Amino acid sequence: MATEQNEMTTDHGALTTTGVKSCENLSCYLVLSNTEKSIITWICCFTGPATFLENILVLVVIGASARLRKRPSYLFIGSLAVADVLASTFFPIFFLEFHLLGHRDNSDIYLFKLGGVTMAFTGSVGSLFLTSMDRYLCIYKAPRYKLLLSRRRALFGILALWTVTIVISFLPLIGWRCRKKTPCSQLFPYVDPYYMSCWAGLMLVVLVLILVAYVLILWKAHHHEAVMEARTPGRSTMGQRDRMRVDIRLARTLGLILLILVLCWVPSLAILVVDVSRTLTRKEQRAFAFCGTLCLVNSAVNPLLYALRCRELRRALFNLLRRVRRVCTQGTGVCASGQKKDNDAGQTENKDKDTLSESLDRLHLD
Repeated sequence: MATEQNEMTTDHGALTTTGVKSCENLSCYLVLSNTEKSIITWICCFTGPATFLENILVLVVIGASARLRKRPSYLFIGSLAVADVLASTFFPIFFLEFHLLGHRDNSDIYLFKLGGVTMAFTGSVGSLFLTSMDRYLCIYKAPRYKLLLSRRRALFGILALWTVTIVISFLPLIGWRCRKKTPCSQLFPYVDPYYMSCWAGLMLVVLVLILVAYVLILWKAHHHEAVMEARTPGRSTMGQRDRMRVDIRLARTLGLILLILVLCWVPSLAILVVDVSRTLTRKEQRAFAFCGTLCLVNSAVNPLLYALRCRELRRALFNLLRRVRRVCTQGTGVCASGQKKDNDAGQTENKDKDTLSESLDRLHLD
């Protein structure tokens, strides 16, 4: 075991000077100890299936509701769920196959698998960006929101997102990879470190835009409540209490969203940026392996933050479960009448505050 560790350290040192030839067996990338492998295996085996089931549930609920399928907000949430389903499938298999089983593919197969993981995470962050822009428009352009963001435009935005995502993710497979005279990334074999740094930089820019959008939403809501209180002197005391409740609720929700984004994404993206500037230590390489699993954890948390917290989606889920129960217990004839009742009940759901953007939209912000 000690011999293997020394061999891996030697290979890693050679990788930074002579490029891909010095690490043909890829041993310099297998930096995890047996204990670390066990921990990451447990995380992937628990988080992967949970993420898959959560997001499949979200897709089924949205797909079964004609009303939700027509609304841009839920189309973006559906895009996020698709990306997270892909992440829950590609990342655990790819990660465990390489680091745990030590399976070594040729460059094309490896880059194809890596492209699938990159596509899933890029699509996830991109869908989070679309969701934040949807909520931003809902607050700042409330009177024109339905005109600015129609269902057709939302679908076009999703199509554009995934087109760009696929192209960016498979650039290494197409040709942007390390060559014999250039060093490879210290984190991924066959990959040009400048590609990974550019991808990480792009993700950081998108995350910053998401953060800015949510901060502006919080400021707009607070400002609106203050203006409404000033215009209605009689509600000064109650208005202060209501405004405080709105501010606290929004601050908690947005703070939780931003905190999870930063904790799950910034560490791994920072290491990817550093990869191009200097030689990484073994501790940094091992830390990156754990930081990568945080991205998968983010995919597991997304349904809870963006989908299942929505009152309308939860009601659609309960309606779906009731219809399934009726099918199983009373037959399709009774289910048909029950479905009509569910649809009628669903018409009243728009009267409630559902997602964050819909709750703020009821404040009639300009």
